Amino acid sequence: MRRFVKNKITEYIEDLLKGHKLLETAFLQKDTERILTLSAGCQETAIRIGNTIEAEAVLSKEEKAYGEAAVKNLESYCETLYRQSAGLEAFERQNLDHYTSDVWDFVKNQTSEELEIVFFPYKASMWDSLESVWLAAVKDADCTAYVVPIPYFDKNPDGTVSAMHYEGDSFPEYVPVVHWEDYNVKERHPDIIYIHNPYDNGNKVTTVHLDYYAKELKKYTDLLVYIPYFVCVNDAVPEHLCVLPGTLYADRVIVQSEKAREIYIREFQKFEEEYGCKGRFGDAREKFLALGSPKYDAVFRAMQEEIELPKDWRKKIVKADGSRKKVLLYNTSVSQLLAGKEELLQKMQAVFACMKKREDIVLLWRPHPLSETTCEAMRPELLQAYDGIVKAYRKEDWGIYDDTPNLHRAIAVSDAYYGDMSSLVELYRVTGKPVMIQNLDVI
Repeated sequence: MRRFVKNKITEYIEDLLKGHKLLETAFLQKDTERILTLSAGCQETAIRIGNTIEAEAVLSKEEKAYGEAAVKNLESYCETLYRQSAGLEAFERQNLDHYTSDVWDFVKNQTSEELEIVFFPYKASMWDSLESVWLAAVKDADCTAYVVPIPYFDKNPDGTVSAMHYEGDSFPEYVPVVHWEDYNVKERHPDIIYIHNPYDNGNKVTTVHLDYYAKELKKYTDLLVYIPYFVCVNDAVPEHLCVLPGTLYADRVIVQSEKAREIYIREFQKFEEEYGCKGRFGDAREKFLALGSPKYDAVFRAMQEEIELPKDWRKKIVKADGSRKKVLLYNTSVSQLLAGKEELLQKMQAVFACMKKREDIVLLWRPHPLSETTCEAMRPELLQAYDGIVKAYRKEDWGIYDDTPNLHRAIAVSDAYYGDMSSLVELYRVTGKPVMIQNLDVI
């Protein structure tokens, strides 16, 4: 049983004992109205205890119903309380205290204190920023870990929200997903919450459901942990990413290196000085931890695993004689779209025209998953042209178009990287394979 649950039940039991004392006085004074009111309150508290015990057992999926005896005890308690308040039997405070004592003994005997950990990803393509932590949690006998993908919304140019998205069905098959409507974070109060979205309402392209803003989640856990969904080339963290709701409200922020940590701390402390809020959001040197990024773990794991190619990919990559063409991973980022550079679209068309002629190389184009959404929200003047390029590329079907959440398959399968400077460059660098950044000035 989790420490939080034990503490909550203990508080309920203390409320019952106080209620019994008040009931005793009410019976002595023969205050019927007071007796009925106090009895109803004690019954409601007993029901809360029973529901808490049952919820803990059901959600933990334990085969044994370890709380059955305690729940039955509480049912007997409620029946006794009713009979006493209705005058069907004499009031005995000691008898009521005995029932609560039995429940308390049950709670105390739950010696193991499990940690409940919940992961709240929103985009399946960003799951790699949390996965290795989740894998470690599920292997720990003292932890119960849940993956609860949360809904997010596109934003219109005026900042209002539009379409809602839920990607719970896009996660790997080996990840048991709990639907967000089936996990009540306020009632569960998990011991630890992990998030990878730091923006709350500060992102101009998308926003997660407001119930899952860092500021809100902080209220319902003992430890809120933010792990960035990105990694930075050469550990150079952009200043604007250092002070966001995720970094402010999180108790711990896991960063990729000691160099990156010092940047986070420096910018965080500058924010504290500028706004006069030193200490309000915790000690920066305790908050930021240089433990590495799970995204690197995902790359190394993918490089070691045998990759099963989709049939369409295999058809383009494997020659008739069984030999393999080289695969060039082409990555286009949202940063150039945000800059409103039409040169990016011209460059893409030039790259496609060149690669289409090659018989020894297959182009694997993997645009940033928020490319289209970014155009819609912030660069609508580019949307039609961008969509046209995507449709033409997919229709001609000479190269591979990868819009799946599985980034690491593309990294593992490809032989070299070409494209924009982005966090993908940093991930690709650790593979030891060639990397080349495209120059938009050269068409």
